[in-house]
Amino acid sequence: MNADFLSHYGFDVSPEAKERNKNTKVIVGMSGGVDSSVCAAVCKAQGYETIGIFMRNWEEIDEHGKCTAEDDYADVVAVCDQLEIPYYSINLSENYREEVFQDFIEEYRQGYTPNPDILCNKEIKFKVFFEYAKSLGADYLATGHYCQIKSDPTSGVPMLVKGKDAGKDQTYFLYAINGKVLNEVMFPIGHLEKKAVREIAETFSLATKKKKDSTGICFIGERDFKEFLNKYIKESKGQFVNIDTKEVMGEHDGHCFYTIGQRKGLGLGGPGGPWFVVDKDRSTNTVYVAEGDDHPDLYRIGLEAQELNWIKKPNFPFECQAKIRYRQPDQPCTVSKDSEGKIKVKFHKPQRAMTLRQSVVFYQDEICLGGGVITDFGPTLNQISDLPEGRIV
Repeated sequence: MNADFLSHYGFDVSPEAKERNKNTKVIVGMSGGVDSSVCAAVCKAQGYETIGIFMRNWEEIDEHGKCTAEDDYADVVAVCDQLEIPYYSINLSENYREEVFQDFIEEYRQGYTPNPDILCNKEIKFKVFFEYAKSLGADYLATGHYCQIKSDPTSGVPMLVKGKDAGKDQTYFLYAINGKVLNEVMFPIGHLEKKAVREIAETFSLATKKKKDSTGICFIGERDFKEFLNKYIKESKGQFVNIDTKEVMGEHDGHCFYTIGQRKGLGLGGPGGPWFVVDKDRSTNTVYVAEGDDHPDLYRIGLEAQELNWIKKPNFPFECQAKIRYRQPDQPCTVSKDSEGKIKVKFHKPQRAMTLRQSVVFYQDEICLGGGVITDFGPTLNQISDLPEGRIV
């Protein structure tokens, strides 16, 4: 079909662009969703030699006897047939199990709350899959992530920049990748809002135009999260304890099934409430809870981070913005490095529900600088008055 309408969305589909791009091979990582489908469509429309490749990261039969990967691959085939581009499938499930899933389970077993999407991007999509694409002669790997790449005006080095759609921006999940790959990566839809992506899919009448966005972790899908974890982690009865009164509030199935800030699934009824998880003692299998979503034990000012990855390395100390969870609004903070090389972050305002082994990601306005894993944090607002002045982390 005529793709001239794409110029309205900022794509150069002129004859000159197509001539310029015709010898550039772009491999599109296709998931079977609308974002990667549009990614492939616009690459083809701009004249690139476009190839779609589906990654099989997880293979498991659900309770209905189906493997959801088969349905996703069928959608990839349908879209590629429509676009008249070649397509392939690569099975990375063993890599995924070794590099992502085993780490996920072990972290939960220890009582932490890991983020497998960050590890998947680092170890699978922009490492193993990227190297596979290059082995096929790709000039670029293109994905449907909502983020952008722009050159540093002083050094020319590529920078990772937030996607235009603030509600969909995925730089939080990409901070840990090797920044060097950005020289050979494209994010074709990063300058668009989700609404525009849907419009393009509708205009092209792509097979995935009405497909719902996937949510949650790929290997869990629509299943109950705790039920899934029970397959790998045994229950171990412990106590819910009121952090203010030290009163035992009830029994739980194991500290590893709960995370800081959690409200649902505690089973703590009765007068008062609602109740939230504010701390855990792994040595005694105790989960501490507090009443009310504004309880001071839910809030802290400082944290410590390790396993740092810098896409644009800063000079310490520096002021920036940071997120401690996906879709959190940017939070102003000061970042410093101590004599042992540990990164310390002091937020200008208290932050709710800091969680060990989650990631803190740093920004200078729209630029993602990088980030690290939260390995320690300072006192809660309840504790801070009992500590020496200036003690944050």
